[in-house]
Amino acid sequence: MDTLLHIQRRSFIIALAVIAYIVATGSAEENTYQQEGERLASELSWHEGSVVADIGAGGGELSLIAAQHVGASGQVYATELDPKKLASLEALATKNKNITVLKARETQTNLPTDCCDSIFMRLVYHHFTKPAGIDASLFRSVKPGGFLAVIDREPPAGSKRVEGVPENRVGHGMPQKILIEELTAAGFQVVTTPSDWPSNLYCVVFRKPTP
Repeated sequence: MDTLLHIQRRSFIIALAVIAYIVATGSAEENTYQQEGERLASELSWHEGSVVADIGAGGGELSLIAAQHVGASGQVYATELDPKKLASLEALATKNKNITVLKARETQTNLPTDCCDSIFMRLVYHHFTKPAGIDASLFRSVKPGGFLAVIDREPPAGSKRVEGVPENRVGHGMPQKILIEELTAAGFQVVTTPSDWPSNLYCVVFRKPTP
């Protein structure tokens, strides 16, 4: 009997620890999104009426923050490839009328030409299997003088790159030097690489030149 009670107590303590970890991890992640969203708002000059795109929007955490900044007169395009994530984003868009969901393609954003004051993506670029095509599409989609922000990470040592991506990715991440080379080749200019980004990721802000 004592053994059974001991096992039950131990199981209860483990369950509490797991719940506490999930809550703490979720809160930390939510806080990181909030901090990154506010930095993006500053770096990309989001304001009432801005048109913004979140490429590979995932659960829409940053899309929602952007939507709050651009207001009712602004617009946020949230793009995704994955059907389940698209469905989740559609549900988010029904509650936030300034969010428009678009299904992306491997080499196309499917955004209108010159539609966005700024475009951003988080931990997405290193998944691109045909970066030259998507880079050209990004360049077409942002307005002249507009911004592109890419948040990603250096490939961790020993990690495996995403299947199908170019071999120069080395591991599961995106070397910042190669990122800059590829996007400047597409026509973008580097604006800034903030050294105090609020996570263990890096951010590079680009600009599309004006004619």
